Amino acid sequence: MLSKGSLPAKLPADPMPLFEQWFAHARAHAGQRNPDAMVVATTTPGGRPSARVVLCKRLVADPGYVVFYTNYESRKGREIGANPRAAAVLYWDALGRQVRLEGPLVLSPAAESDEYFASRALDSRIGAWASLQSEPLASRTTLMKRVAAQAARFGVQVPRPPHWGGYRLWPESVELWIEGSFRVHDRARWTRSLDLTVEDSPVAGPWLATRLYP
Repeated sequence: MLSKGSLPAKLPADPMPLFEQWFAHARAHAGQRNPDAMVVATTTPGGRPSARVVLCKRLVADPGYVVFYTNYESRKGREIGANPRAAAVLYWDALGRQVRLEGPLVLSPAAESDEYFASRALDSRIGAWASLQSEPLASRTTLMKRVAAQAARFGVQVPRPPHWGGYRLWPESVELWIEGSFRVHDRARWTRSLDLTVEDSPVAGPWLATRLYP
């Protein structure tokens, strides 16, 4: 079993390579179920929060962002449209490690969303067209009829719906946490500034690191 270890005595200037290493370990660890699971929290314009589990499909350590995919017209999509910021958590209980992220969200480039959508299983691609995510549903039968209709419509050539694609979460804050005995955990936070003038390629400032009491 991978040792839980501890954070370096001298915190690294950039947390993303260490996050990337942890992510790889979680994916390789036989005892860690759903290592890609990531809780994403968004808010309404009035400040009401909501959270759900998505899959972290990509981590780009340099320049530093993570990617998840969803229906842009879902509840989370509507909330992101109104307030394009999120907090996210990845927790790997088998490893005793946690990563917290906070920052703005921008749409993934269309080509990136197209490529990922094409890699999905056929049934998942059909489901993206059939589901009116987050909307009221009269019955399970209604949903299955919509699935059948979309399957008949597209066959095996299913394009990406215009209302479905990726988001890039650009963290302004990254917190790394390692479980310790008797709740004496090891915890540190990094923060940076982001210039979002160019939406698909923000300009990031240097990270500032600090240890935190557990």
